[in-house]
Amino acid sequence: MQSLTQAIDGHTALARLLDRIRPWFLLATRLWVSWQFLKSGWIKLTTWDITLELFRSEYQVPLLPPGAAAVCGTFGELFFPVLLVLGLFTRFGALGLFAVNAMAVISYWHVLGSEGYEAALAQHVLWGYMLAVIAVCGAGAVSLDEKLGRR
Repeated sequence: MQSLTQAIDGHTALARLLDRIRPWFLLATRLWVSWQFLKSGWIKLTTWDITLELFRSEYQVPLLPPGAAAVCGTFGELFFPVLLVLGLFTRFGALGLFAVNAMAVISYWHVLGSEGYEAALAQHVLWGYMLAVIAVCGAGAVSLDEKLGRR
């Protein structure tokens, strides 16, 4: 019984330690996943003629014409990450970016679903998982959401 008590005490101490780093872990997750999409959005914006051609010929976005899909995709890759970086309306931003990520996978499935592209698909799965964690757990204590929520 004594060893069980010691194990429980040790586990409790570990939980307290990990709880202290949770806000920084969530911040790092927000920053990492945001950076991936900000880079992509910036490239799309600064090479707009190429972006439009890719949406016309390579990406197969359902329901939207290529020009509208290019605008929506680029906007999403630039807007939602900013919300995550700031930790402002973070869950909305995470869900929005999750949708952008899902649409990228759907639109480019003819490549991502092919043999030899498993690592590229795995990146999208990882980003989706990170965004789901942020949506479920929120931004954490190092965020504007937290600061505004205390008011």
